[in-house]
Amino acid sequence: MYTPVCIQDFETHAFKVLPKGTLDYYKSGAGQQLTLANNRTAFSKLRIRPRCLRNVRTRSLSTTVMGTKAALPFGIAPTAMQKLAHPDGELASARAAEKMGTIFILSTISTTSIEDVAAAAPNATKWFQLYIYKDREVTANLVKRAEISGFKAIVVTVDSPMFGIRRDDVRNNFKMPPHITLANFVGEKATSVSKRQSGSGIGNYVASLFDASLEWEDIRSLKKLTTLPIMVKGILTKEDALKAVEIGVSAIVVSNHGGRQIDSVPASIEVLPEIVKAVGSKVEIYFDGGVREAVDVFKALALGAKMVSLYLVSNYCKVFFISQVFMGRPILWGLAYNGEEGVTKVLKVLKSELENVMTIAGCRSISDIKPDMVVHESYYSRL
Repeated sequence: MYTPVCIQDFETHAFKVLPKGTLDYYKSGAGQQLTLANNRTAFSKLRIRPRCLRNVRTRSLSTTVMGTKAALPFGIAPTAMQKLAHPDGELASARAAEKMGTIFILSTISTTSIEDVAAAAPNATKWFQLYIYKDREVTANLVKRAEISGFKAIVVTVDSPMFGIRRDDVRNNFKMPPHITLANFVGEKATSVSKRQSGSGIGNYVASLFDASLEWEDIRSLKKLTTLPIMVKGILTKEDALKAVEIGVSAIVVSNHGGRQIDSVPASIEVLPEIVKAVGSKVEIYFDGGVREAVDVFKALALGAKMVSLYLVSNYCKVFFISQVFMGRPILWGLAYNGEEGVTKVLKVLKSELENVMTIAGCRSISDIKPDMVVHESYYSRL
């Protein structure tokens, strides 16, 4: 079998083997896909400033996320309908996350149920990504099932009162094969994406069932349904970040939904420093968007570092930092390569790359990655 050595290799393979409708659904962004491209371009404009002679003989990639230790500072973002990439779908991804000691986030519109994922990877740290439905009983039931099944947090996607216009899906009249359903539901909510229709099946599904009337108070109300931490995913401004803190969320996921909502919003990495500066240490901050190699993880961790003055015995500065970076499409490309083995290989490639980057940059641990180690290209004079 073809042996990928980097994430680009997995992507190249997936582009060859996935059916056109599935591939276009996974890879496409909104509108002209400017933001989709900028998620990658923005990373390329950042420069790493390595430090030398730092004694990096021993190294650790572990971090702490919501009080739980994770072996890696990168995890699996929620991506819908993973059985389109491999018959094992979300089961394979969750098992790979468990094997590698990192976090797995299950999508509301997954093709494997909450309960089946919990049974397949009982020791994985699992979070549940939540879309809020017009039928609030459906929403409450999803939250209750996730809590009963041992999931450790609820990640509410807040950037999707409706889905963005993804032109490839419209052109393809995208729908799921009839043998695949949205496994967290029964009846119409489980099968409507499989029905023959014009336009994007997933777009029509969202328009008919998701609640576009949501307000910040609905997040406050959601907190009353569960003892699990509530995070909000899809924050791109300091104003919304501060509002999230005011409402009392436990964490913020800086994300532009993989460039799939509004075209021409900034890349996630471009807004990260603004949000870190505004929020300080009030809540944990995570990152999602455009990660394709370990240098991207390193850059996001560096730009997420923040200095906060604390008063204990005396005044001093302590470093707080982003503890987790999430990725979606690379996991799908791993699934397309070979299910659980493919996703595990993706995580192992990134782990090996990150250890290499950290070692050469002079970092023995994630906490050694400081803000001054990554700068915009404009920091340097043009030659």
